[in-house]
Amino acid sequence: MSRSQARENTFMLVYERNITGEKNADTFLMLSAKTASETAYISAVYNGIDAHLDFLTKVISKSANDYAAARIYKVDFSVLLVAVYEILFIDDVPDAVAVNEALELAKRYSTDKSASFINGVLARVIECKESILESFKNPPPEAQDGEAQDEGENTDARTSD
Repeated sequence: MSRSQARENTFMLVYERNITGEKNADTFLMLSAKTASETAYISAVYNGIDAHLDFLTKVISKSANDYAAARIYKVDFSVLLVAVYEILFIDDVPDAVAVNEALELAKRYSTDKSASFINGVLARVIECKESILESFKNPPPEAQDGEAQDEGENTDARTSD
């Protein structure tokens, strides 16, 4: 299995989790790679997304012009989760490769306009990568009551499935 196929399988696992709200061990076993290195990649990315889901969701929402993540198509959101995780946390995947692979997944599994949307979000993530990683390492103190913006305020986003 190639890294591209391992990435696609990871996307499928993330999408399933986004739809069902839970991990499925049977699906993980079915989609796991035949080589130890590819299985390690799938496991690292899938478990990393799960461990940092809130942070990644905020990054995606902010990079999508503050659209509420819940309003992004679930396929697109799953593609973005994999790509953003790779861009921020997987050093052996060049940013350009993560973007290209995400666009290929979007073209295969989502709408005609999804690739353009995903490309724009990922471009913003890459542009702000250093500050995003800094905020991950040193999270700001929690906002005071009433200061946090309601994630559902902007309803111009693409609707979910």
